[in-house]
Amino acid sequence: MAHLGSRRRRALALPVGLALTVSLGFLPGTASAAQTGGPTPVVTDGPKLSYVVNTYGGALTATSVKKAIDRAGGTVVTSYDKIGVIVATSQNPEFAKTVRKAGGVFSAGATRTAPLPSQSTTDIGAPVELTAEQVEAVTAATAKASSSASAAAAEPDPLEPLQWDLPAIKADKAHLKTLGSSKVTVGVIDTGVDDTHPDLAPNFNRAASVNCVSGKPDTTDGAWRPTAAESPHGTHVAGEIAAAKNGIGVTGVAPGVQVAGIKASTPAGYFYAEAVVCSFVWAADHGIDVTNNSYYTDPWYFNCVTDPDQKALVDALTRATRYAESKGTVNIAAAGNENYDLAARTIDDSSSPNDSTPVDRTIDTSKCFDIPTELPGVVTVSATGAKGLKSSFSNHGLGVIDLTAPGGDATRYQTPEPPATSGLILGPLPGARWGYMAGTSMASPHVAGVAALLKSTHPHASAAAIKALLKVQATKVACPETYDLNGDGVADAECTGSKYYNSFYGAGLVDALAAVK
Repeated sequence: MAHLGSRRRRALALPVGLALTVSLGFLPGTASAAQTGGPTPVVTDGPKLSYVVNTYGGALTATSVKKAIDRAGGTVVTSYDKIGVIVATSQNPEFAKTVRKAGGVFSAGATRTAPLPSQSTTDIGAPVELTAEQVEAVTAATAKASSSASAAAAEPDPLEPLQWDLPAIKADKAHLKTLGSSKVTVGVIDTGVDDTHPDLAPNFNRAASVNCVSGKPDTTDGAWRPTAAESPHGTHVAGEIAAAKNGIGVTGVAPGVQVAGIKASTPAGYFYAEAVVCSFVWAADHGIDVTNNSYYTDPWYFNCVTDPDQKALVDALTRATRYAESKGTVNIAAAGNENYDLAARTIDDSSSPNDSTPVDRTIDTSKCFDIPTELPGVVTVSATGAKGLKSSFSNHGLGVIDLTAPGGDATRYQTPEPPATSGLILGPLPGARWGYMAGTSMASPHVAGVAALLKSTHPHASAAAIKALLKVQATKVACPETYDLNGDGVADAECTGSKYYNSFYGAGLVDALAAVK
C-alpha cells in the first residue's frame, strides 16, 4: 500500500526594463584588478551547484549575461532566451551574489543546497495482488487486444471494476460517448514513464517525450523512462490519465488521448527548478495541450521571494508556466499532502531544504509559494476519497484550491462501494504491473484527463477557455457539516466558503461527462 500523506513527487513578477551595462563586483577577500594589475581571481573550489539566472530579456542582454556568468566562474548549461532564463553551474560560493550585480540580470539563485541529491521519500505503490481469475482475465484480454483492439475496447477493462474513481467523476459514462482524441497530448512532468507498459504503449507519444533532469532536453531514445531503482510514480500518473481501453488492466480518464513522458526528477526523486523550467518550455514548444504536475519544486516546499535564491526560482518558473500557457498549454498541479491550509496567514515548514539539513521556519503565505502549484494560471487540485470527502492528507485553502478530484484515502476513513476493495487509486506500474497509490498526486491527473477530454471536444479552445470550462462544468460540492474522519470528536480540518466555491473543493469535482457533451 502506498504511504499516505507523503510528499508529492508532485513535490512573481515578469521581467521589465532594459538591459544595462555589465558590471561585476569583486569577491570578498580578493584584491581588485587595479591593485593587482590583472583580472580578479574567482574562487572555484566550492561545491558544484546549479543556478537559474533570469535576465531582463532580449538576445543582446542574454549575451552580456552569459559573459558575466563566465567571469563569475560559471558554466552555461543551456539558455531559454525566449523567457530570459539561463541555466548554469558553478563552484564559486559567491556566484549568485556576484551575478546579481551584473547588468541585465533580473534575479539569480541556486536551485539546490546540496551538490548531489540524496534519497528522498516517494509514493511507491505495491503491485496489485490479483486473483487467479483476474490473472486469467488479463492474459485472455492481452491476446484478445492483439487480435482485435477495437473489440476489446468495447468492454470494461479487467481491473476497471476496482476503479471507483472513474464513476466518481462520470468518466465511465463519458467513455460511452468518446474516449478522447488522439490529436490531444498530455505531458506528464514526473519521475519518468514506462512507455512499454501494455496499458500505455498504445497511447504514448514518443516525439513529445524527453528527459529534462539536467535542465537541458535529452531526446535520447527511452531517456524519459524510469530506471528500476526509480519511483513508479510517473507511470502510475500517466495511466490514470490515458491508460488505453484495450481489454488490458485499467482504464484512464481519457483513454483515447496521448501521453508524453517528461522526466524531471533526479534518481533520488528531486525536482529541481532547472528541470521544471525545461519541462514547461519543452511542453510549450512541442504542442502539448495539458501538463500534469504532481510534485513540488525542490528543495524548498515554499519558496519565499524575500530570499534572493528562492525568489529566482519563483521568477524562473513563473516565466516558464506563463510561456506554456501562452502557447495553449493548460497546466494542472497537485495541492500537496500535508493537510495544510494554504490560505492561512502563516504555515510552519520543517521540511525545507529537503536535500541537505531542514530548518524550522514559519513562512508568510503572502510571500512564500509552493511552486508550480501556487503560480498564477496553474490549476490547483485537492483530493477526495471514495466517500467524496476531502482526503485526510489533502492540502486545502480558500482562494488557492481551484478544483477537486479523486486522490484516494485510507480505506478506514473512506471505504469504497463493492466491487472496489481499496480506497486508494489503481494504476499501472513499470514492468507490466498495476498498483495502488494515494495523494493529491493522483487527484491532479484526473483533472488533466478531463482537461484532455475538453480539448478533444473543443480542439480550438484556448488554455483560458479550457480552465474556465473545467470550473463551470464541475459538480458543486458543499463543505461537510462535520469533518472528523477518525471519529475522535475533533475536526480534522476547517472548510470555509459556499457550495459554489470553498476551501476544500474549490469550484467543485471535475465532471468528465460534461466535458464530452
